[in-house]
Order: sequence, then structure tokens, then C-alpha cells
Amino acid sequence: MSQPRSHTSTHDVENQPDAAGDRDLFASDPVLQDCLSNPHQLGAYGKELGQSETRAHGRAANRNPPELHLFDIGGRRLDEVSFHPSYHHMMSLSQGAGYAGIAWDGTLHGHATHASMVYLASQVEPSHCCPLTMSYAAVPALQANAELADTWVPKLIARSYDHRVLSIALKTSATLGMAMTEKQGGSDVRANTTRAEKDGAHWRLTGHKWFCSAPMSDGFLTLAQTPGGLTCFLVPRWLDEDRNALHLMRLKDKLGNKANASAEIEYHRALAYQLGDEGRGVQTIIEMVHHTRLDTAVAPAGLMRGALVEAMHWVRHRRAFQKHLIDQPLMRVVLADLCLDWEAATRLALFVAAAFDRTTPQDRAFARIAVALAKFLNNKLCLRVTYEAMEALGGMGYIEDTAMPLFYREAPLNGIWEGSGNVICLDILRTLAREPVAAEMLHAELAAATGSNPRYDAALRDHHDTWKTLPTEEEARLYAERTALLLAASILIRTATPAVSDGFVASRLEGGRGHVAGSVRGLDTDGILGGFDTH
Repeated sequence: MSQPRSHTSTHDVENQPDAAGDRDLFASDPVLQDCLSNPHQLGAYGKELGQSETRAHGRAANRNPPELHLFDIGGRRLDEVSFHPSYHHMMSLSQGAGYAGIAWDGTLHGHATHASMVYLASQVEPSHCCPLTMSYAAVPALQANAELADTWVPKLIARSYDHRVLSIALKTSATLGMAMTEKQGGSDVRANTTRAEKDGAHWRLTGHKWFCSAPMSDGFLTLAQTPGGLTCFLVPRWLDEDRNALHLMRLKDKLGNKANASAEIEYHRALAYQLGDEGRGVQTIIEMVHHTRLDTAVAPAGLMRGALVEAMHWVRHRRAFQKHLIDQPLMRVVLADLCLDWEAATRLALFVAAAFDRTTPQDRAFARIAVALAKFLNNKLCLRVTYEAMEALGGMGYIEDTAMPLFYREAPLNGIWEGSGNVICLDILRTLAREPVAAEMLHAELAAATGSNPRYDAALRDHHDTWKTLPTEEEARLYAERTALLLAASILIRTATPAVSDGFVASRLEGGRGHVAGSVRGLDTDGILGGFDTH
């Protein structure tokens, strides 16, 4: 509402949307509700995340990044990171809701519920998701050592948040990070040079890690060379009476993910516990990577949703040329086009998450191939959607007062984390070549949508005709993109409205779209936008 102009006022504030106020991120999202078998579990979490106060905490956490404290006043090593209270608020909210533990505590459809929490949290403050995602993903990897699992898993899945500097035995809950990457190897972890030396029943690690995610976690899964080859270890952050010999060298100055710390670290004969067989470090830690990849496939859908919600609020309240922006035909087709990407990404990611809840060998094989496809496609879509949603706000989209810069900076992250695009595409080819069941399950899911949309059927036939065998490495990206689009289309045909599925197939598979958002003909904009939310 405009305020009355005083005699000293230069102008009235007009045609500027009021602050959005409290939102209910779950109740206003019919697509999310439609994807879930037990949606009631997310109601309280989605409502709390959408409150104005919670969103303010998210902004404060990003405006006040973590600080590194290497030494105390007397010169003794601390190697600690301090965080703004708003970061701790977000961690407490999400951990208390079961973000890290709900998939492992016996809750029905636990992985799908966890994935939905990733989706919701990414709309408000995505940085705090990193340590919680790794804590969730570490649980299956810890099963390689029953004693470690008995000690750590109950603390990782506890519905509380304890950031005190204490040994694991004294804490009510814990988080677990990961430190794999080294300077010389990057994704090629077999080039790692960190070495492990036997020390009684345990090991001592010496070496440098180029990336350590969430360095204030209570422990880290890491890789080091032993006489038997590359081996996985759990490195506790705090020992019973002292700090472990894990030194923080510096915090990374990142493009986004500002509220979360990432660091370079060194092990100076740090105490470590062996996890899994000696020489089988990659095979051990891959269980963790498999589950973190689920979250990197889901988070971009949440980022897209968050950016589109802000854009929708703006265009519904901003007027130009005698109309609200939402009523301008060109704006409607742009937003409808973006909504197709968001809904496809959301339904694809949560469809894959549901496969994580099923335990047959066939479902596990499908989850392995599908999570890679979803991660690749969703993160490529996220960059385009977040930028175009930002542009819908004009100059205000570039201003930190809105949430748009946060979403834009965050958009590339999940495509890089846990295997960038080329690594994922090569993994897709490797999985299909080595696991016939994965290929069979993928083909079955693609075939499940045939007979309903002739355009989809023609696109699937063309896909099979083009690649009668797996493609060469040079074609890996084209193959991954096309396969992922077909899988997303198959899911949309089976679960979404005709306006969405027909529009997606015609514009993404049949070639009825240009290279920029909104350069498309024939979309049912009313049908697509009408299913975006219940506002």
C-alpha cells in the first residue's frame, strides 16, 4: 500500500510489490504434494521454512559468512570455524525435522521424504544442506565397519543439532563431512597421495586435501594410500581429550554457498579408523557418493522453484503498460516455459528418490542410472531457469534485497559437486555397459509411457534407432541429455497434466523450441501456470 505523501516527500511508493510475508512452501506446491505417498510428514517443515522469520535467517546466514580461527589468544591451534547464529538456526530447524535421519529411522518412504526436505530447504537457504546431506549419505558407507556404525549412526540420524566442540561420545548428535579431492587429481581420486601409516589398531594420515566440505563436522570420510592401495577412513574431528591433528589451511572463497564453509585441510598424522577393506576405498565411499548424488539431483529443482516463486510474486503485483505483468502474453509464455523445466526436474528427481526406497536389485540398479541422468539434466536446466526468473524482475532481480542473486549464485554448484557434467556422462555410459539390469530397467521406464503421446513414441523410436549400441565418448553428453529428457517426459506423461506433458514433449523432444526461454509455440500457458501453486 502507498503511504500518504508528506509535505517533504519527493514521491509516493507505487507499483512496487509488498513483501511476500509468510509462505507455506508445502501447502502452496501441488506438484510436490502429488509426488509424495505420505505428504503429511512435510507439512510442518514446509510451513516453518516459509515463514518470514525463517527466510530472514537464511538471508542473514548468507550475508555473514563463516570465519576461520586458526589459533587462540595464546597461540595454541584451534582450527575452528565460527558461524552466524542464523546458520545455526537453519541447521537446528532442518536437523530437528529429520533431514539427515528420516531415511534411516524406519519412516515409510524415508528417502523420498528426505529428498523433499532437500527440495524445500533449497528454496530458503541451500548452504546448510551440505553438512546434512553428507551426514545422510554417510550412513550406508559406515556399514562397512559395524563398530563405527554403532557409534556414529545414532548421532547422525538424531533429530537434534549439537555444534559443541566435543568428542563423538559426549555429543547428542553429529554431522559428518567428506574430504576426497586433492590438487593433482580432482575427480581422479586414484591419483591421491595422502598416505596412511599403521598405528596399533588404527592409522595415522599425512597429506593435503584440496576440498573439505563443512570442515566443522564431527568427522570426515576420506581416502588415503596404504600398502594395500587406496583405502577409506573415518577421521574424527575431536578426540577424547584433544583435537585431532587436522589443520585448516584456509577457507575457500566461493561464488555461492556462502553460509557454509569449505576448506583446504592438512592431516599431520591425524588419527583415522579404517572403513572397509584395505585397497577398496573407492568401492567403500561410493555408497556415500551415490546418496549425495540424489541430493544434487533434487536441490536444483528446489532452486528453480524458489526463483520462480519470487518471479511469480513480482509479476502478479507489478504493472506495466496498463496490465499486471502476469497478464502480458509474452511474460506468460516465458514463465510457462520455465515452469515446464521446473516441473520436469521436480517429478524426475522425486521419482528417482522413490526408487531409493525400494530394495529389489532391479530398483537399486535403476536408482544408480537414473540418479546420474537426473543430476545431469536438472543442473543444466537450473542455470537457465534461475537466470530467466531473475530477469523477470528486471533490475530488482540483480539486487541482494531480493533472493534472486542467492539462487543464481547457487545454480551451478550441484552440477559441479559429486561429479561435474563430463564425469557424470561417463558414469552413465559405464553403468549401462557394466550393469545390464540398469539398462533393462531404464528401457522399461522409457517404454512405460508409450501409447499415450505419439510425439513421445516417435522420439523414443528415433532414440533407439540412433543409438542401437552405446555411443562413443564424444557423444556422451548428447546421449545423456536425450535419455534424461525422455525419462523426464515419460514421468510427466504418466503423472502430470496434459498441458505440462504435451508442452514438454512438443518443445523438448520434437524440436519446437528455440534456444532461449519463451521461444516456443503452442504452449497451454493457462494450464501450465495454473498448476504452479495455490497462492
